Amino acid sequence: MKMSKGQIGRRLLGWAVVATAMGACGKASAELGQPAPWEYKLQGSASPVMDNITSFHNWLSVLIIVITLFVLGLLVAVVIKFNAKANPVPSRTTHNTLIEVAWTLIPVLILVTIAVPSFRLLFEELDIPKADLTIKATGKQWYWTYAYPDNGKFEFDSLLAENKQPRLLGVDNEMVVPVNKIIRIETTGADVIHSFAVPAFGIKIDAIPGRLNETWFKATKTGMFYGQCSELCGKDHAFMPIAVRVVSDQDFAAWVEDAKKKFAANPENSFASAGTAAQ
Repeated sequence: MKMSKGQIGRRLLGWAVVATAMGACGKASAELGQPAPWEYKLQGSASPVMDNITSFHNWLSVLIIVITLFVLGLLVAVVIKFNAKANPVPSRTTHNTLIEVAWTLIPVLILVTIAVPSFRLLFEELDIPKADLTIKATGKQWYWTYAYPDNGKFEFDSLLAENKQPRLLGVDNEMVVPVNKIIRIETTGADVIHSFAVPAFGIKIDAIPGRLNETWFKATKTGMFYGQCSELCGKDHAFMPIAVRVVSDQDFAAWVEDAKKKFAANPENSFASAGTAAQ
């Protein structure tokens, strides 16, 4: 059916509005610490460690592109200069000492250049500073249990909430932390190996039964930040998200008081009620 100019204009305007909305949605999602549509880069940073991870990633990407273009240029030069038509009589050169030294030393120097900031970043991730708050995260099939030993020793379960957005990331009980504080995460597994990972904070560490692993982060922005179990742990591996709500000191203190009343009332924590909420 042939459309008039007015119909075509309205349809194009509609597409533009939809595209703009999708772009805004993706931008908002990235700012809120969750995946964005068509995302091709790392999630937006919300911690000093993730700032350094992003900088290292960007610098390394540039280095890789430069090396790739250099090798591509060499291949093109060889194809043009040393093909059979341009060289009907092939060279009988057996070796070139300068070139052999160069292609040995240059890769070594490149690897050292990569290794130094890589080791520095790894040390920063593993060297846990004095913590303002410690949280124990226990991976279970298939949900997380969070304990706050510094704030009254209460704990609660955090399960996927199917009626919450974002899909497969919303939970019934979020882990809550104060902004601009050093948070130490102690993690273990209750049954099989899990992995505690929140991309916006630059943390990912295995939760292993019988072993206590540690990591840390300092959230520099308030809001919701999402992660997931990153170790294949069974049939519902894809349904055990991590949700961290970063709030001000005052809001965190108020939440702790409410949490003590809510979760201390049930010594078995919130698994039964949480399971009902997740249905």
